[in-house]
Amino acid sequence: MNILFMGPPGAGKGTQAERIVSEFGIPHISTGDAFRLAMKEGTALGLKAKEYVDKGLLVPDEITNGIVKERLALDDCNKGFLLDGFPRTLQQAEALDGMLKELDRGINHVVNLKVDRGFLMARLTGRRICKTCGTTYHILFNPPKQEGVCDKDGGELYQRSDDTEEKVGTRLDEYISKTAPLLDYYSDKGLLREVDGEKEINAVTADITSILRGSL
Repeated sequence: MNILFMGPPGAGKGTQAERIVSEFGIPHISTGDAFRLAMKEGTALGLKAKEYVDKGLLVPDEITNGIVKERLALDDCNKGFLLDGFPRTLQQAEALDGMLKELDRGINHVVNLKVDRGFLMARLTGRRICKTCGTTYHILFNPPKQEGVCDKDGGELYQRSDDTEEKVGTRLDEYISKTAPLLDYYSDKGLLREVDGEKEINAVTADITSILRGSL
């Protein structure tokens, strides 16, 4: 079973992906993981990607697409895969279709975790981290016993600079503008499966599993 996971920052993709790959015995593949593997093994594309990464530059689509294709061609993907964080654009989606056709494979499901913007803002801006031990809290979902103070060591809690409303809003706007066409693209192909990502974690997992098992 070949699955794409989609959803905005803070939707819980990582948590759900970990559960789904465990349930179905398939690898969880992100572009970051694929890059690291290619660079570690010193493949030609991995070395090219490293040149860009080392300079702090974005890796061109041509290299990214090639690295993803190399990863999907490995034996552990023979029974399927869960691809997370790729494709991010229509051009990448079309490239993915091409590489999967060459590998004689296809996408079975595109799972999109739907979460309201207001809910995401509350989830992403509410994170607080202990300056001393790094323990993470959330002012709504996992608050410390004393506001601004770590339960474990009494350290001061702080908010990361990229967790502010302005930064989070920018990230969400960018995601929506880039992925809205992707959702239409996969919907037109009959592959899009919408899942309510605001439910309790186990309920979301159950919904996704039900969708996937329905096609087995």
